[in-house]
Amino acid sequence: MEILDGKKISNQIKDEIAAEVAKMRERGEKVPHLAAVIVGSDGASLTYVGSKVRACERVGFESTMVRMPSTTSEQELLKKIHELNEDKDIDGFIVQLPLPEQIDTQKVIMAVHPDKDVDGFHPMNFGKMALDMSTFIPATPFGILELLERYQVDTKGKHTVVIGRSHIVGRPMSILMGRKGWPGNSTVTLTHSHTKNITQIISQADIVISALGVPNFLKAEMVKDDAVVIDVGITRVPDDTKEKGYYITGDVDFENVSKKASFITPVPGGVGPMTIAMLLKNTLLARERHRGRE
Repeated sequence: MEILDGKKISNQIKDEIAAEVAKMRERGEKVPHLAAVIVGSDGASLTYVGSKVRACERVGFESTMVRMPSTTSEQELLKKIHELNEDKDIDGFIVQLPLPEQIDTQKVIMAVHPDKDVDGFHPMNFGKMALDMSTFIPATPFGILELLERYQVDTKGKHTVVIGRSHIVGRPMSILMGRKGWPGNSTVTLTHSHTKNITQIISQADIVISALGVPNFLKAEMVKDDAVVIDVGITRVPDDTKEKGYYITGDVDFENVSKKASFITPVPGGVGPMTIAMLLKNTLLARERHRGRE
């Protein structure tokens, strides 16, 4: 069994990006600028956005954090997005999800200009991804592809089972694993809460990608020997014995599943760090595109 070490690979990617940014500075070019909008004070979101800002500092990007109160109206947020779309200094930006209930998430995603949509959520970018065209791939699926590639995991002709059909992970992952090329060329089954015989389907998978958000859902008896297991789930489970009052776990019963898997991602330290690294990579791509147009 080999650990797919997202922490190690994400650090490699950040080093590669930092070297690229250093060359840009030497040439006297503008360096990439990433902005993050956060509405409200959700603890997990604040932690996540904070880590994005630190990652920008590490690779030499400019970064801007836009904090708005939880009482922000949909109109106020859309106005802020319009300002960021028009700001020539900002190459890419993200609006941290989830948003307060008074705001329509779909409207917000639609409002972000596709050229600055480094999350890859806009329908134009999603559509291009589905058609194998060059675009921004959503950061988490992009990170999973990068892990599979750097660890030389064979995906051709394999049966990949994706658990969960969210627009952020499950659905794009199912499209990407079935695309021509590598990583890809696998036969994909997308499962969800209404899938019958889900255990039987998972047991036939060569590659399992779980993005369900249910702690320890995937048990050892559900996976076949030498399966590749990618755990996208990350859940805070309350635990009074821990200093923070919780511990973090994924969708996979790591201790037991790891004994059967050929490759497996840990939680934390697997897919999570890759997501931030690929967001930086998308921002670098956005800067290169903007420079090409300039």
